[in-house]
Amino acid sequence: MKIVVCVKQVPDTKGGVKFNPDGTLNRAAMLTIMNPDDKAGLEAALRLKDQYGAEVTVLTMGLPKADEVLREAMAMGADKGVLVTDRVLGGADTWATSTTIAGAIRNLDYDLIITGRQAIDGDTAQVGPQIAEHLGLPVISYAQDIKVEGDSVIVQRQYEDRYHEVKAKMPCLVTALSELNEPRYMTPGGIFDAYDKEVTVWGRADLKDVDDSNLGLKGSPTKIAKASDKVPKGAGEMLEGDSPDALVASLIGKFKEKHII
Repeated sequence: MKIVVCVKQVPDTKGGVKFNPDGTLNRAAMLTIMNPDDKAGLEAALRLKDQYGAEVTVLTMGLPKADEVLREAMAMGADKGVLVTDRVLGGADTWATSTTIAGAIRNLDYDLIITGRQAIDGDTAQVGPQIAEHLGLPVISYAQDIKVEGDSVIVQRQYEDRYHEVKAKMPCLVTALSELNEPRYMTPGGIFDAYDKEVTVWGRADLKDVDDSNLGLKGSPTKIAKASDKVPKGAGEMLEGDSPDALVASLIGKFKEKHII
């Protein structure tokens, strides 16, 4: 079995978010992590590898520094890493991103593709299903459990207060929830091995069956009107009073002062 896992290097929001003048994220200036949903998808693939001896290839699109997230994946147990990076691919929205990733995946052999449900820097949940559409594959989203039976995958698809059990023949694509599992840690030996391995790097010329009009910022139908970091809240005001009645009167006075009542 051959499994392709799509991961994304996303900003670690604890370190602060920075923007370019055009409103896009300044990814080069921020601390980064592996997207949580993607990491759960990777763990699911690694468990299938443990069970069936599957070959796991991890693919990401991003800046050259996204090599780091592939090394992390290989240190966890992935066999191969593929980085898709090129200046012409920058600024891509979900459509251009999914077009690019699908163009890269066409170079690979696969039975199953696993992506995260959504990335914490976009929260669209669109890229995984769009990749499946580009490749003409069935898709099962919101997976909270994944099993393989013969040439089929059986998925518990989360749905409000219950789940649907869905079965699809491979090849197919599954999008994983972060609740799917508890990802394993990297091992010291795995880290050494990961940095001994070579990451495959592809650019625009390596993408199959894609048109330049659907790539990068120019090929993105979605445009960002405005973006900003979280606005910090001001300090609260403590009310003083000798009794509950005095505190209530003070609070009502503040409401009247601000024309709330």
